[in-house]
Amino acid sequence: MAIGVYSTFKVYEPEFQTGMVEGLNQNVALFNEGTRGAIRLIPRALNGHYSKEAFFEDVASLVTRRDIGNVSTIADIDLTQDEVISVKINRKVGPVAKTLDSMRKAGLSEADASRAFGKLAATRKLKDMVNTAIIGLEAAIEGNTAMNLDITSESTKTASVYALNRTLAKFGDAAGDIVFFLFHSKVLFDVTNGQITGGVSGIADLVSFNGAQQSILGRGWAMTDCPALTDANGSATDTYNTLGLVSGACEVTESEPDVFATDSITDKENLAVRWRSEHAFNVKVKGFKWNTTGGGVNPSDSTLGTTSNWTQVAYDDKLTAGVRLDSQ
Repeated sequence: MAIGVYSTFKVYEPEFQTGMVEGLNQNVALFNEGTRGAIRLIPRALNGHYSKEAFFEDVASLVTRRDIGNVSTIADIDLTQDEVISVKINRKVGPVAKTLDSMRKAGLSEADASRAFGKLAATRKLKDMVNTAIIGLEAAIEGNTAMNLDITSESTKTASVYALNRTLAKFGDAAGDIVFFLFHSKVLFDVTNGQITGGVSGIADLVSFNGAQQSILGRGWAMTDCPALTDANGSATDTYNTLGLVSGACEVTESEPDVFATDSITDKENLAVRWRSEHAFNVKVKGFKWNTTGGGVNPSDSTLGTTSNWTQVAYDDKLTAGVRLDSQ
């Protein structure tokens, strides 16, 4: 069955594209400023399946004691490089099709329907980008055991301000670099319920308002029931992952331009219009590189969320994306 394509009969593609771009622009600020810069959305074209950035590795023994009474030969120290690697994720939107008759019955023009689909597509696209970024973030930080606190075997297994503070302590004297908490809703309510029962009040509250920005332990936060923030354990009690993130913990780069297509369907009982689009973005986690051999190209969510597919390249844990709390 041959169906006419957009190259021979284009229907209101500009409205679809305008709606898509407008919807994204309205949410970019929330993506960047809403996380205090912890998760950043960056528009930048990137060719290929990966983006690689080389850097010189730090040398722990670069500065040492000099023996002023010694004239013996000393060995050179090698200056080596490693690289941060982000991985490209390829996505499609649709196709979605509606009959022209259904639009007329609803009092919509083709332009109205096309613009509405563009805005809906933009919203779903941004949500997918956020959820995908969290999958990579959670997996990378989980793989760095030194930056994880697991309280599921302790007497108090649910999250609290006390547990969050202990998690921050994993960053030691760099704990101030943690600017943002990412919670599952269950965990956030455990934390706030604990404060209610604790009777904390006054200007020293650990949960406070900084202008319009609510904070916990002085850090911004967001609540999302992203699948990466919970682990279903069958008959056992589910566990939840809370992330404490530094600024620039994750970058999501719109690495390929959106491609939009709209075509008319004329061989059905009723005339119809079909919309679809394609896009791609790269996910980069601070202090880590994507395993191009084990993880490969265009990974599934499961592959992206496999800890062994993220390799730490930062010599110091305090130069990585952040910390993780595992609770019930």
